[in-house]
Amino acid sequence: MADQYHSFTALAAREIKDMHYRIRLTARRSPIAILAPHGGFIEPGTSELATAIAGRTHSLYCFESLTLRAKGDGLHITSTRFDEPQALLLAARSEIVIGVHGRKNGADPETVWVGGLHEELRDAICAALTISGFQAKAVGEGHPLAGRDPANICNKGRLGAGVQLELPRALRIAFAKDAAISRAFAEAVRRTLRS
Repeated sequence: MADQYHSFTALAAREIKDMHYRIRLTARRSPIAILAPHGGFIEPGTSELATAIAGRTHSLYCFESLTLRAKGDGLHITSTRFDEPQALLLAARSEIVIGVHGRKNGADPETVWVGGLHEELRDAICAALTISGFQAKAVGEGHPLAGRDPANICNKGRLGAGVQLELPRALRIAFAKDAAISRAFAEAVRRTLRS
């Protein structure tokens, strides 16, 4: 599905802040920032999970749609063009950015696809999630949601390499129904950020 808006400037020219969308930002001293650029009604459950992963330790950014839109009429700006100024500034000040995203279930409603240019951290997150009972798969070159483009917001930290988590809809629904599962997932990711 094509984005309605190709930049934040175009979005902000037509949409009203705190009516159609909001931005939540908490900058902390951590070198790691957790971003949910498609929160609220865009990719439901991603803001909540990003908040849980950030906890009280890491910086947090969420761009959230506040209105349920007709299909194809959303506030989604693809990650390689996500240029909201506060998000870009937080990413530039952070060493590593982890993007939290939602995807359709497709043929695989259980596996988290973990991408990004920081392959070592990507693989560590996959291993931690697997140990904690989740299905996770490292995705790389050629995968449509690999998050490997340097222009992707997850790769705009100071290292130039971050991680992108793509969670299927079914798993995000499970998180909404059972906070313990969501906490276990967030803690598995957080463990990799402490090492």
